[in-house]
Amino acid sequence: MQRNKAAIFFAFPCHSPTHHLFGSLGLFFSSMNSAGEQEPAGAMLSQAVSLSSQPSLPSLPSLGPRDTNVNPALHQCLATLRAHSSSYVSSLAVDGDSLYIASSDGRIRVWPLDGASRRQEEQQQGDASSGATVVAACDSSVKCLLAAGDGLLLSSHQDGKIRAWRAAAGGSSPPRLALRLRAVLPTCADRLRAFLAPWSYVQVRRHRWRAWVQHADAAAALAVSPDGALLYSASWDRSLKAWRLPGFRCAESVAAAHDDAVNAVAVSPDGHVYTGSADKKIKAWRREHRPGRRRMSRHVLVQTMERHRSAVNALALGVDGNVLYSGACDRSIVVWERAVGDGGGGGRMEATGTLRGHKKAILCLAAAGDVVCSGSADRTVRVWRRGVGITGYTCLAVLEGHGAPVKSLALVYGRDQGGGGSALVCSGALDGEVKIWSVLVPCLLETEQ
Repeated sequence: MQRNKAAIFFAFPCHSPTHHLFGSLGLFFSSMNSAGEQEPAGAMLSQAVSLSSQPSLPSLPSLGPRDTNVNPALHQCLATLRAHSSSYVSSLAVDGDSLYIASSDGRIRVWPLDGASRRQEEQQQGDASSGATVVAACDSSVKCLLAAGDGLLLSSHQDGKIRAWRAAAGGSSPPRLALRLRAVLPTCADRLRAFLAPWSYVQVRRHRWRAWVQHADAAAALAVSPDGALLYSASWDRSLKAWRLPGFRCAESVAAAHDDAVNAVAVSPDGHVYTGSADKKIKAWRREHRPGRRRMSRHVLVQTMERHRSAVNALALGVDGNVLYSGACDRSIVVWERAVGDGGGGGRMEATGTLRGHKKAILCLAAAGDVVCSGSADRTVRVWRRGVGITGYTCLAVLEGHGAPVKSLALVYGRDQGGGGSALVCSGALDGEVKIWSVLVPCLLETEQ
C-alpha cells in the first residue's frame, strides 16, 4: 500500500512589534516553557484571555456539510501517551514507523507507530508505559520539528536557532541519546563570515543589530523545498530565511517578510513558498535564479492573500500542492485553490470557501492528498475530506478526548489498522498528552493520487 505522510509546520502569534489580542496566545504558550529560558512579557495573562477567538468569516461560503453529525464508527483512539505535566507538546513529526514528539522543555521523544494497536490493548489492561523514549535534548524550547528524510531531523527553537539531528549508530550502557546533534544553524562558519563583513548586520529592533544569518526571535516554523536543497525557516522576528542543504549555510534572508511575527511556512511541489503571519496575511514567494551566477537569487513576492480577520496560525498544502489551507484565530479554515489560468507558474491562489465547525481558534493543520486535519483550542481535532471533482468537503470525524488545546498534528496515509483505506492521525495538546487515532477514509485508495 502506498504511504503518504504530512507534517505540520506552524507556530502561534507571539511577542512581536505589534501587539494584538490574538497575540496573547503565543505569550501564554511561551510562559509555559520549562527549559528555563527567558520568555516574552505577558505570561501572566489568563488562559481564558489567551485562548479567546475572533469572529469567523461571513464573507466566504462554507464548503463543509450542513449536517454536523459524524458517525463515531469512523474513528478510534489507538493509544494515549502522557508526558510530564511541566511541559507541553509543541510539535510532531513522522519519519517511517517512528513518531517524534517535541516539547517545550527542549526534549525530543520517539514512539513507534507500528505498535499502536498492540499498545491499545496494553493500555486497556493497564500495562502500557506512560510515555515515549527521550532521544535528544537541548536547553531551548522546541517550536517546530521536521523530518527531512534520509534520517535527518530538524528542530527550530525559542532561542532562534535551528538544530540538525541524525540517528546515532549503536548504543551504550547506560543508553545514550538516540539522536546525535550534527549542526546548529547558523553555523560557526556563517557567524564568522558575518563578523568579518560589517555590512552583513541588519537592524532588528530599535538600537539592536544582528547578523543577517541569525534569527532575532524564536524560529517558529520549518519547511524543505521539493528537491531537498533548501530549508526554509520562519521567525517571530518577521523574517524568512533559506538555508542550503546539506551544507547548512544561510543562503538568503527576507528581513521584513511580514509586518508581524511569521507563524507558518509551507512549500508546494513546484517550489512556491507560502508564509502565514500574525499580521493576518498569507504571502506567496517565488524563487528566482540569476543567469550565470552560482549563488541563488532572492525570493520575490508574487501574491499577498488577505481573508482572515486575525493571526494566521497554521498552513498546510494538499492535493499535490494545488490547495492551500490556512487556519487562524477566527475559527475558520480558509481553502485556497490554484487560480484558474495560472498553470502553476505564478503560484497564485484564490479563496474558494471555508471549513467551519471549530468553536475556538484553529491552532494547527496537517494535510495529505484529499484529507486535511485541523486542531483547535476547543480541544478537538476535525478530519475533513475533499470531494472528488467538486469543491465540497465532508467531515469524516471529530476526535474528542484531549483535556487541553490541540497544538500540533501529524497525518499519515496508508497504514492498515484493521480495514481498507485508513489514515493515522497523531495529535499533541498543551497538557503534554499525545493521542494516536485511526480514521476510516472512504474510497481512499481510489481517490489517492
